[in-house]
Amino acid sequence: MKKMKQIRLVVTLIIIGLFIWFLVLSPYITFKKNERTMLEAAKRYYELNSDKLPTGTRMSTVTLQTLSRESYIKEDFYVPFSKKPCSITKSWVKVKHTDSGYKYYTYLQCGVLKSTTDHTGPVITLNGSNEITINKGDTYKEPGVKKVVDNTDGQIDVKEVEITGEVNTSKVGTYTITYSVMDSFKNETVKKRTVKVVQQLKNTVEKATKTGLYVGEVTNNYIKFSGMNFRIVGVVDGNVKIASAEDIANVNYSDLDEWLKYYYEHINKDSKDYVVKTKYCNDTLTDTSTKECSKYTDEKYVYILSVQDINNATDDAGNSYLYPETIDWVANAKTNKESWTTREYFSDSTLKYMEFSKDYNFGIRPVLTIKGDALITSGDGTSEKPYMIDDYDIGTSGDKVNTRLSGEFIEYSNMLWQIIETTDSSLTKVISYNTMTVDSLRDISYPTGGTKNIYNPNKKGNIGYIINQKASDAIDEKYFVKTEIEVPIYKTLATYKGTSSTKKYNVKFHAPNMYEMHTARNTNTQRSYWLMNSSNEEYRRYIVSEIGVVFYEKEGTPTDAGTRIVGYLDKNCQIVQGQGTKDNPYKITK
Repeated sequence: MKKMKQIRLVVTLIIIGLFIWFLVLSPYITFKKNERTMLEAAKRYYELNSDKLPTGTRMSTVTLQTLSRESYIKEDFYVPFSKKPCSITKSWVKVKHTDSGYKYYTYLQCGVLKSTTDHTGPVITLNGSNEITINKGDTYKEPGVKKVVDNTDGQIDVKEVEITGEVNTSKVGTYTITYSVMDSFKNETVKKRTVKVVQQLKNTVEKATKTGLYVGEVTNNYIKFSGMNFRIVGVVDGNVKIASAEDIANVNYSDLDEWLKYYYEHINKDSKDYVVKTKYCNDTLTDTSTKECSKYTDEKYVYILSVQDINNATDDAGNSYLYPETIDWVANAKTNKESWTTREYFSDSTLKYMEFSKDYNFGIRPVLTIKGDALITSGDGTSEKPYMIDDYDIGTSGDKVNTRLSGEFIEYSNMLWQIIETTDSSLTKVISYNTMTVDSLRDISYPTGGTKNIYNPNKKGNIGYIINQKASDAIDEKYFVKTEIEVPIYKTLATYKGTSSTKKYNVKFHAPNMYEMHTARNTNTQRSYWLMNSSNEEYRRYIVSEIGVVFYEKEGTPTDAGTRIVGYLDKNCQIVQGQGTKDNPYKITK
């Protein structure tokens, strides 16, 4: 029994020894042999190419690639237990001139096996921070380098560091200063410093305007906030008022406060840190020519433009950047039942305001007030390059699409989409920016006959059924998934809080709900489009016209319209490239 144990021990030791030999000692011995082979090859190389030998303090380098290509080494070096060759570009022999002749240094890299020769660049320590922020117009003084330390050379003179890059303090933007240095083995270290030239938002507005308010047909007051486009109205009490550059939705005035709460929920949480509560004008008016406000709301985070805001932004010729092409609500009521709307013109080119019932649905452009000391980090205020502040980070490659912001743009299936929101199930709800041009979705008629006019994706011939079935004619469906939706049904006119009941369906695609984010258009769509909103009252169905105005049609009214598609992107969709803007949307993959 004792003898058997001894035999087993011997066998185990032999196995362990063989294991160590094959996995450790043999690869190491081969590696060291290859090091010597490369060194001898390098010496032959320099014997035959003496003009390449270094002089003075500089070093000369020959790579494994050169030695192999010029046949100084006949065999290839491989990473142990693989067919992968050792690095021919990162492996080298360096030679240095000394008082006693020439000294050679060998570095071979074969997977995890690497020579002990120094292959690490120096460590650069900068004076000051790696990120510096300065105000526009200030003088940038380069802080320089504090010290440079190398694991072989020790401390290197900071004068050896090459500094490149410029900072233009007359222009807001982000600039990069680059620091590079080499040790005696030509191992290079590159370090970068970011310099942000910024300007306070309120200072920018005050410099661009005479009164602190933008007036007339202005083209340099665009700002991107929480992923959405806004126009800067002006400076108010040290802070900056901004108004959405386009309609977000079509909403009835009577439920305005409730809808604005919904809108505020869709603002990026970091962006909300910049929003301040403010009193907004909402006095009741009979005279829409006034520029003075007599009544303000309690402090709110978000509201809409007033008649006074628009009048104060209008020049003597009657021009203002705040007039919409569609019909928009303004904050002021006329009576208990009527409120004012605005448009660039109505029937009379001099007429800027018209009153409508508070239960009608018109365009909404939310207004926010953000901190005046917010710092502009980029942009020049044009529509192509709007001002940007540090309220959110642009999505980068690998980011999940469902982490992005409401209002940002995506390009998929050769179409432009806008993000509505991320659902509770982590799907990204998106809406096509334009109406469909595919024949099956271009001119669709509602069927007539009672409840057939209620939006229903399961009923053949119904507008909801046609959209859900025919969307694949225009869209590659592979990134979209089915999800449960709720269709609102109204007793009378559709209003934000007036839903009498809902029906649930599982679909991939459907028409927009006029009360959701980004379902309205402030520009000419060239084609009207159907909404899912519908009413039992004379079986009304809702449509957005070519000028962005919501109309409702009664049963029997012959109407054809196109559609904008709402769909749900898979939760695994990722960004490949882009910046989420209309001109540079995110490209995605899954």
